[in-house]
Amino acid sequence: MSVNVKQLAAEKAVEYIKDGMKVGLGTGSTAYWAIRKLGERVKEGLQITAVATSQASEDQARELGIPLVAFGDIDSLDITIDGADELDGKLQLIKGGGGALLREKIVATGSARMIVIADEGKVVETLGQFPLPVEIVPFAWEWTVAALDKLGCRTELRHKDGELYKTDNGNYIADCRFGAIASASELALALQQIPGVVEHGLFIGIASLAIIGHADGSITVLEGEQHL
Repeated sequence: MSVNVKQLAAEKAVEYIKDGMKVGLGTGSTAYWAIRKLGERVKEGLQITAVATSQASEDQARELGIPLVAFGDIDSLDITIDGADELDGKLQLIKGGGGALLREKIVATGSARMIVIADEGKVVETLGQFPLPVEIVPFAWEWTVAALDKLGCRTELRHKDGELYKTDNGNYIADCRFGAIASASELALALQQIPGVVEHGLFIGIASLAIIGHADGSITVLEGEQHL
């Protein structure tokens, strides 16, 4: 029987959730399994409160009976569990393949710990094989894309079902193909200086733990520095 490595990593991460914690729920195919497992634990009696990084994750959590709270009712989180499109040995991440990078970064940086869950195929030596998602405002998007291109990437606006994709915040996603990213921190700074860029998918110094699932059924745990 084949091993679902995403489920393997996700369910291991949920073991870190304890009674009374405030939890951030990530978005995407791996986070789906974490939310599902968390729902099972809530039915078994686990007492938590949670916030979600996307409408899809919020809907899933409600269906499973996970207690959700408004962001205005809390000021911080204990743990956020989320996936990644790429991660390296320093726990630097590329996120945003699902289009929720802005909300994911807000929630992750408001957490004492971010646990990244991924399959072994997401681990790379150097970030950049996966195109870097950048959330941009629709106003004058052509100018913003031109500024992104000047950083040395090939940029494409994301489409879905034949139309321009819009995030839950009503923004566009520019997928930027840089190739190997020599310095994620320098690129992050350059992106932040472009007017029209809302947020980028480089998560640097945010993740504190990564749980990697392998096809043979084993798990690797990588530790980084906590950002709070």
